[in-house]
Amino acid sequence: MSELATMARPYAAAAFKRAKETKSTDKWSEGLAFMSALLSDKNMLALVGNPKISKDKVCGFLLELCEGKLDGESTNFLKLLVQNNRLTLLPSIANLFEGYKSDDEGSVNVEVFTAFAFTKEAEKSFAARLEKTLSKKVRMNVTVDKSLIGGVLVRAGDRVIDQSVRGQLQHMQKALH
Repeated sequence: MSELATMARPYAAAAFKRAKETKSTDKWSEGLAFMSALLSDKNMLALVGNPKISKDKVCGFLLELCEGKLDGESTNFLKLLVQNNRLTLLPSIANLFEGYKSDDEGSVNVEVFTAFAFTKEAEKSFAARLEKTLSKKVRMNVTVDKSLIGGVLVRAGDRVIDQSVRGQLQHMQKALH
């Protein structure tokens, strides 16, 4: 996974730099998300990864599927990825791009795993505490995970805050051994 991120980073950085220059980060974000979703299908990956199909045909096929969803620069970006055999990096590129965009906007996308669903008030309160802790505006995606037993697990980029009962039990187990 980290190897994919390493290979995707220069493409994501270049795309973000260009998006900032042209003041089109939202448009780029949408285009990358669409391309990433398109290539997340296993059948689609098998098709575009088939060595018997020329790069030109793959490119033409993808551009036909993306018609109306991409602007000129996103289309050129897709062509570049096809020519460099880097289509499999699209999900990582899109993810890194979103991270750069969030950092630039002073916000962070946060994955929150909780043992029990939040009430609306509890979610607002938790988001406020996270914003204070992370010193950024927080966009939360909350998932209920009963295996946590209790508490929460938060992932904000590279940072992980594990306040779950399961995490505390694992920590105690390591300390005892």
